[in-house]
Amino acid sequence: MPSFDIVSEVDLQEVRNAVDQANREIGTRFDFKGVDAAFEQNENEVQLRAEQEFQLNQMMDILRQKLVKRKVDIAAMDIKDPETSLNAAKQLVIIKQGIESELAKKMVKQIKSSKLKVQAQIQGDQIRVTGKKRDDLQQVITLMRDSEYALPLQYQNFRD
Repeated sequence: MPSFDIVSEVDLQEVRNAVDQANREIGTRFDFKGVDAAFEQNENEVQLRAEQEFQLNQMMDILRQKLVKRKVDIAAMDIKDPETSLNAAKQLVIIKQGIESELAKKMVKQIKSSKLKVQAQIQGDQIRVTGKKRDDLQQVITLMRDSEYALPLQYQNFRD
């Protein structure tokens, strides 16, 4: 029986490379000369550190540019509010991995309400879709691409 998985994954190595490039650019930019500013990555979190909040905004633009160049979908970024004190500002960016259960339930409900002859089930942080016909599965992929979700979705393990 044909099946495929709907997942939301980001290549963390590409994120690490983008963070390294952004750190190098900050080191060479004139407007950051003599400023204590840096990006730090721990697993799927990126911490932005600078002296003032407007510098964080500039750093966020740099990070977005580097991620887009490395073909990382910036929709996977969950940007938290900046925290500022007298001489320091921090901002946390979380790179979302996997489909949250609440969103997965909405997606399964949408698939089932489409009246296609497929079954959708949640398996951890991904959704497995099975059906008798390959065309039905391709219609599900089209349906998911047309829907507006706040996550980048990939379709993997397509099997006949």
